[in-house]
Amino acid sequence: MVAPVALFVYNRADNTQKTLLHLLANTLARETDLYVFSDGGKDAQSWRQVNEVRTMLRQFKTQVEQEGTLKSVTLIERPENIYLERNITEGIAQVFETHDRIIVLEDDICTSPYYLQYMNQAFDLYADIPTVMHVAGFTNLHLADSQPPFYFTPHMSGWGWGTWRDRWQQHFVHYTTREEALQGLTPTDLDAIQYGGVFPCLKSLGKRPIPWDICWEIAIYKAGGLCLTPACTLVRNIGLQRGTHFRHFPLLQRYEFDREPLQQPLPLTRIAHPRKDAAIEALFAEAIRDWGIRYTPLGKIIRYFYKKLKPLATSPSA
Repeated sequence: MVAPVALFVYNRADNTQKTLLHLLANTLARETDLYVFSDGGKDAQSWRQVNEVRTMLRQFKTQVEQEGTLKSVTLIERPENIYLERNITEGIAQVFETHDRIIVLEDDICTSPYYLQYMNQAFDLYADIPTVMHVAGFTNLHLADSQPPFYFTPHMSGWGWGTWRDRWQQHFVHYTTREEALQGLTPTDLDAIQYGGVFPCLKSLGKRPIPWDICWEIAIYKAGGLCLTPACTLVRNIGLQRGTHFRHFPLLQRYEFDREPLQQPLPLTRIAHPRKDAAIEALFAEAIRDWGIRYTPLGKIIRYFYKKLKPLATSPSA
């Protein structure tokens, strides 16, 4: 059984096209059903961009159907802007109406040619081990010589990931308040989720709507779940410089996680009793420092003065 891919897009035609071309280059592409969820525009300008994306998608669908490069393509065009969180959570629910596993991509995730092979093998190997709740295609670490070439961690990555219907439906909650999300968690739990403070992900609970990924992160932690993660990344995020939730400034920053995907198969084996590795968790805590951003000399200077001036700008007397 080959898992379907759910691709969530908005207004970036170039990135979406690159994501699709990388997907077509996968070894299991011809056996894969693709569902594309296109969110609507917010205003006249964004609708022009959305319509550009949709024109490209319709042409892509026609070409794929003629050439048989995917098993099927289903386009879902939202009539209005329902925002990323609803687009993803409602899209996942729709796919799970007819499938028991799913691969989730956004419009800036370029995959290795062996990504689908890795994801499907992971689904098959760990389908009956419910503590494995999430399969990641990205890793914050770079463990090129790691044996085995994968590891387990409570931390989920949302760049090219997948899960099973039973895990998602049993555990995922799209929290509406910070209090609801943190119910039942102790200060020790909060410290563990944030890796001692170097991964301040719980700040996202102040956003409205609350991002889906922090909800899933908390759900996995509350369930004592694990995420199967490759030792070398199988995906690359090409949208960091102008994404919805992130901005990257090359003159000031180098992004540690911007790496080429692995260009060879990543072998997986079944581990009957998977568990997290303390050494891996320590490496992650260092890798995620400053969200993986490493500053240039100019960036360090600007960041120094920014941190000095920010408290003054936000003080009551300012």
